[in-house]
Amino acid sequence: MSQTPNPPDQPELNADPVSPEEAEAAQAANAADVTTALVNEVATLKAQNADLADQFLRAKAEAENARRRAEEEVSKARKFAVESFAESMLAVADSLEAGLTVQEATREQLREGSEATLKQLKSALERHKVLEINPVASSRFDPHQHQAISMVPADQEPNTVVTVLQKGYLIADRILRPALVTVAAPK
Repeated sequence: MSQTPNPPDQPELNADPVSPEEAEAAQAANAADVTTALVNEVATLKAQNADLADQFLRAKAEAENARRRAEEEVSKARKFAVESFAESMLAVADSLEAGLTVQEATREQLREGSEATLKQLKSALERHKVLEINPVASSRFDPHQHQAISMVPADQEPNTVVTVLQKGYLIADRILRPALVTVAAPK
């Protein structure tokens, strides 16, 4: 007669009988192994949790420090943004003061000094990307760069610049002040 194996959840029929004490001891040993495994797993999870909590706190502190440093840098940038520009203007101020100290200057000397100081001022403005808007006569009126003060009859195409009353200025492609112009009226 051939024997078919018993399913794993059923005890073997031909196995040696196990006493209740032995079964209880085996069950207790098995429970102790499971308990030890669970205790080890809980300890591992607690260690991982503590490690992750520490990493989180460090990352949070680093983010806060980075935010604070960025705020300080922005504050310093705002505070000292004009420092370089002001430094360029000091040379212009020095030239004007030097010109005013000359008591017996001729008209030619005054004009020459004024022109040199104006050139120095324009150079300083250009270094800091402050550019003139000075449209030529008969150029097309541009409402983004020009401000029309009046429309005047003229022998040129309508909506073109007739005269520039005051130059305008751009700073880094942004209008600081539009040029004040008169514009040719339609005929």
